[in-house]
Amino acid sequence: MPASPCPHTKGEVNCGRGTCCFPGRMNRLYSSLEPNVMDDNMLKLAVQEQGPQEEAGQLAKQEGILFKDILSLQLDFQNILRIDNLWQFENLRKLQLDNNIIERIEGLENLRHLVWLDLSFNNIEAIEGLDALVNLEDLSLFNNRISKIDSLDALAKLQVLSLGNNQISNAMNIIYLRRFKDLRALSLSGNPIAEAEDYKMSVCAYLPDLVYLDSRRIDDHMAKLAELKHQYSLDELKHRENQMQAQLEHEQDLRKELEEHRAAFVEQMNGSFLFDSMYAEDVEGSKLACLPSVAELLPLTYKDKFVIICLNIFEYGLKQQEKRKVELDTFNACVHEAVRENQEQGKHRIAAFEEKHLASLSAIQDEADITSTEMKIVESGEAITELYNVLMTLEMQLAEQLEETINMFERNIVDLVGLFIENVQSLYPFLDCTMAQCRDLETHHHEKLLEICINTLEKILKGELDADLPEDVRALFVDKDTIVNAVGTSHDIHLLKIDNREDELLTRVNSWCTQLVGKIHKDEISRNRRRVREINQYIDHMQNELDNLEYMDVID
Repeated sequence: MPASPCPHTKGEVNCGRGTCCFPGRMNRLYSSLEPNVMDDNMLKLAVQEQGPQEEAGQLAKQEGILFKDILSLQLDFQNILRIDNLWQFENLRKLQLDNNIIERIEGLENLRHLVWLDLSFNNIEAIEGLDALVNLEDLSLFNNRISKIDSLDALAKLQVLSLGNNQISNAMNIIYLRRFKDLRALSLSGNPIAEAEDYKMSVCAYLPDLVYLDSRRIDDHMAKLAELKHQYSLDELKHRENQMQAQLEHEQDLRKELEEHRAAFVEQMNGSFLFDSMYAEDVEGSKLACLPSVAELLPLTYKDKFVIICLNIFEYGLKQQEKRKVELDTFNACVHEAVRENQEQGKHRIAAFEEKHLASLSAIQDEADITSTEMKIVESGEAITELYNVLMTLEMQLAEQLEETINMFERNIVDLVGLFIENVQSLYPFLDCTMAQCRDLETHHHEKLLEICINTLEKILKGELDADLPEDVRALFVDKDTIVNAVGTSHDIHLLKIDNREDELLTRVNSWCTQLVGKIHKDEISRNRRRVREINQYIDHMQNELDNLEYMDVID
């Protein structure tokens, strides 16, 4: 029988890794050896030993070791106990750490470009520390001590997963792997799960996109048989997955909606959230709500009206947010267009200058007469100075234009925020979306509640109360001071909740406005400085080029 192709090399017989092609290979014995530390010396030596035929070796020999330029790193058989000091290898694509004594997956946070990772033949007990490896395609954890497949969610591009010779026994681990839509090769041989009679059929059924299982290609016939055999279980599983996906999408929509409401500073104002929060900590108010007259008053008038006001504030907040967004988008478009036009003018001037400048340099080199050469050099220097003045003038004009645009935007956005605050605060009593209306409604309810409670107290004292009150409620009606204090405490709690929500809204919208305007001014200062620096660097380069030519002429 011919040898089965190895998934790591997309069809070659032997991948050269020795982790999946030779499952009988065992760990080396390290009990008598001292663990090694992954320090700079080990890393430099590893890079150098990859040889001049490797890109890493060439870089190391020709230019010195720059870890950020290394694409491949081989650290197998180094007796490494802990992964460390890899933060400089920010562009690493391939990392080989097999045949060590590593116990935990860690220290890989900066390796965001890693595509291939080999941690086979170690002492790893749990899959962890891989969240940053969003580009990983090939992962080998062959011959470790892993009992559960999890914590791989960030590896959306995973194509090859080698987990043979571990301690995985639960079939639910296969279900977990269904989320990896690009997974094409899987190794689980040597695990307790692989000893089950239905092992291959189960894997083929639950992972229908798999191409290789335990280094052998899955033929179409087996895949169809597996699907038929597990059809009922698959249908149930797909149904559950669809439900979970729908729930997940619903939760994502809710989070997105909440973020939009937060951006408008009116989150949780589109319902009874504020009203419910007033009673959540109001013990006395909750007790008094069971009084017959109060129970009728609360839902039919007070709560409904309160919620309507909150909804009006919510709708008004969304409309004002849209106005602020339009203002900001218009501003950004104006800035972008102004910068683009200025850059086009600068490029046109530079292109015209460079055409003449190259001709001048060529003429200087061809000129035999010293006097003529000196005159041409002076003319070229004047042309460079003229270009510098033109570019700096363009930048100064742009800076003035953007300053005026920013100041106008600042006035407009401050006015919009101010209008929003004034309306929500209630400086215009004819509006139906003010926090003052919430306070007025609460005060009116407080007066009604106090009147009902005084009447109830009088009936209790006269023995005329027909309704049976709970003991904790009746305890409030011992005398007038007690009931008045109880109603007053309830009222204070409600007003405090309203005031706190108003303060939160005002603080956040003012902070947003201040930070936005501050960032815009700061960004413009940075842009201006960056542009001035670019102009100076370009002019210096042109002048140095001319100076060098003049120096060469003097030598000649």
